[in-house]
Parts: sequence; C-alpha cells; structure tokens
Amino acid sequence: MEILDLVAAGLDNTAVARRLALSTKTVRNHLSRVLTKIRATDRGQAIIRAREAGLGGR
Repeated sequence: MEILDLVAAGLDNTAVARRLALSTKTVRNHLSRVLTKIRATDRGQAIIRAREAGLGGR
C-alpha cells in the first residue's frame, strides 16, 4: 500500500526505494505484485486506480 501511495504521488522506483530504504529491485517486485492484485495492466493504470482510492495525495 505504501509503495502504491508513493507511486501514485509521482515518485519513480528509485525515489520510492530511497524513501523506504529498500533496493530498487525490491520496489519493482512489490509493485509488480500490486499490479497483479489490483488487476492493473501497467503503472499508469495502477496510478489511476490508486488515486481513485484516495492514494497519492501528497
């Protein structure tokens, strides 16, 4: 949820990784799982769904 929130706020994987003290590969893996769970085909669609759910409002 936290990774999706940061992505919806406009951060790229590298910025998310720095903010959460994770590797970029870990962020990429988590984001891939999130895309599957929310049935989004790509990052853009995930951002739209996250914002509709109230995430990314930084």
